[in-house]
Amino acid sequence: MGGKQDQKAIYITSLEPRAGKLMVTLGMMELISRELSRVGFFRPVIRSEQEPDNDLNLILTRYNLDISYQDAHVFKVDEVQALGAEGRFKEMVQAILEKYNRIKGNYDFMIIEGFESSGISSGFDVDANINIAKNLGAGLMGVISGRGQKFKEIVEEVRLTEETVQEEGCFHLATVVNRVGPDCLKKLQEVFKNQPEESAPVYVIPDVKELSSPTVGEIMEGLGCRFIYGERESLNRIATQFKVAAMTLDNYLSYIENGDLIITPGDREDIVVGTLSTIFSKAFPNIAGILLTGGLIPGRRVTRLIEGMRNRAIPIIGVETDTFTAAINASNVTPLIRPDIPKKVELALGVFESRVDIDEIKKRLKLSPSEIVTPLMFEFRLFEWAKQQKKRILLPESYDDRILKAAEILRTRDVVDITMLGKKDEVLERASILGVELPDVDIIDHTTSPLLPKFIEQFYEMRRHKGVTMDAARDAMLDVNYFGTMLVYNDVVDGMVSGAAHATQDVLRPAFQIIKTKPGVLIASSVFFMCLPTKVMVFGDCAVNPDPNARELAAIAISSADTAAAFGIEPRVAMLSYSTGESGKGKDVEKVKEAVRIARQLRPDLLIDGPLQYDAAVDMEVARKKAPGSKVAGRATVLIFPDLNTGNNTYKAVQRSSNAIAIGPVIQGLKKPVNDLSRGCLVEDVANTVAITAIQAARN
Repeated sequence: MGGKQDQKAIYITSLEPRAGKLMVTLGMMELISRELSRVGFFRPVIRSEQEPDNDLNLILTRYNLDISYQDAHVFKVDEVQALGAEGRFKEMVQAILEKYNRIKGNYDFMIIEGFESSGISSGFDVDANINIAKNLGAGLMGVISGRGQKFKEIVEEVRLTEETVQEEGCFHLATVVNRVGPDCLKKLQEVFKNQPEESAPVYVIPDVKELSSPTVGEIMEGLGCRFIYGERESLNRIATQFKVAAMTLDNYLSYIENGDLIITPGDREDIVVGTLSTIFSKAFPNIAGILLTGGLIPGRRVTRLIEGMRNRAIPIIGVETDTFTAAINASNVTPLIRPDIPKKVELALGVFESRVDIDEIKKRLKLSPSEIVTPLMFEFRLFEWAKQQKKRILLPESYDDRILKAAEILRTRDVVDITMLGKKDEVLERASILGVELPDVDIIDHTTSPLLPKFIEQFYEMRRHKGVTMDAARDAMLDVNYFGTMLVYNDVVDGMVSGAAHATQDVLRPAFQIIKTKPGVLIASSVFFMCLPTKVMVFGDCAVNPDPNARELAAIAISSADTAAAFGIEPRVAMLSYSTGESGKGKDVEKVKEAVRIARQLRPDLLIDGPLQYDAAVDMEVARKKAPGSKVAGRATVLIFPDLNTGNNTYKAVQRSSNAIAIGPVIQGLKKPVNDLSRGCLVEDVANTVAITAIQAARN
């Protein structure tokens, strides 16, 4: 393997132009950030023509790194090449090393991205990157482009890379062959499947057209276009190819394909209206957008017709240049993985994670998970855990934009299989406007589903002893949450997440009536995962039970401890009150004391203590004074509040005062998982809750 590096830094570099190393950098940042709490980033040499550098900007933004743009780089590519031509390479490396060392001490692990080979001076660029990696004490991960290359050429290049890195004395972490065409993808995977033990692994990644194609928004920005029609969200649609429309409408329509950006003069009203009409027909592909040229727009009546269209999925942009020039300029727009295009970020991560052996990389880096768990680490781990036993999760609120966007992220990252409720055409129409692709998402119209009569009958039998009539059962099953819960009950899906547009009671009432609690669980309850700067804690119950009695409080404590353990948090349970130990009296304190006694009796394997005040539970100095000898005080990871009033107010106070991320409420104790969202939830909240639900389903 070579090299004396401590494997606390990796240097990712492309070994030829346009190899797509940013996807690898992004994937490695995501991987290392799941395991370690402090991961830094350094890009010693940035592109000359870009300001700010896109790669640097993306990583600093996505991972909220406390590194300034200026501190994270040293030179531009042309400066490095000039220093090399003048024989001042040692001086250049010294400057890089000095700046790198100032950052390195603040982090447990460093990811360094090398500079892009220009092609003109590729020999110097490759040697310079390897030498910088060696001088920084970093293992090297090389990225090779397979685009346009033959099988034998790729194999030879991989072998040459291996030899070169070993000769230089670098630790060779891996080689990634990116952008490989379908003709030699399987052959390369077979060749590199079982590398010799002394060789670095080789990962083969297919050429993904969407990653190497610009969005309509990028084209608009690159050509200086004006936005004419559509919704701004539709600018995220990816233009995988360009078509100049110069034929008559009838002939032109036979040539359009999925992902086309149609380029046509602004006065070709027939082309514009005909193209927009394709969105109403299942017989035609789903194009990306329309680029009008010559500074022209359709006439007043046609414009009025267009503006009155209900579906605004296809964006129209306009440019002053002629059609030929516009087509050439559009084809020259460089597609980027940018922080403001989350669709591409998630797609890149999904592709990387599906093709790179994450466990093998961790083993070669000798990564030991950090005892500190940051919010970022916890969120990243949720996806990883959910993937281990892929489950099918229902999202009944398909008419909410946040749900559609989250569904695309989860599908792209291959975290879960998604089922949605709604009229398929309407759901896909709205997704299309948002630039969201849901090709393999199952969409059920619950109002016409063949399952509807069965579910009505089942619900009637379940609830008729409560006075529910057949008509009432039918009305209930027309509600998305009731129908969705019945899908969970009948194992059509493994779990459900709702609440983006519904009150908590609308989501949980069907779950309590239909799914009910697990055998031996007295009461269903909820927890929030409170992601503090250096740890994740579990707060319960903060959303469901207003005033649990001692036995119910004990059940909540046990369920919360089990939930914590399921998500990698060692459960040390503090039962909270307004007094610690024997210092206070009163029925509320006695309730907590009794709950502790019952919980310990039921689960002697758990660390449970109380009554404890909040400060005694979480602060070691206070714990030494108020609860000396306690194995929980000062070290609690699970906090159980005596009632809903205390729990709900406390979690919100902690969330707002310490900038903690609160994930939840997560419902526990049900036979099958149903979880509630806040109506103010963000897209990432939806994705995280779905991952949590999948993990619960796997555990069940």
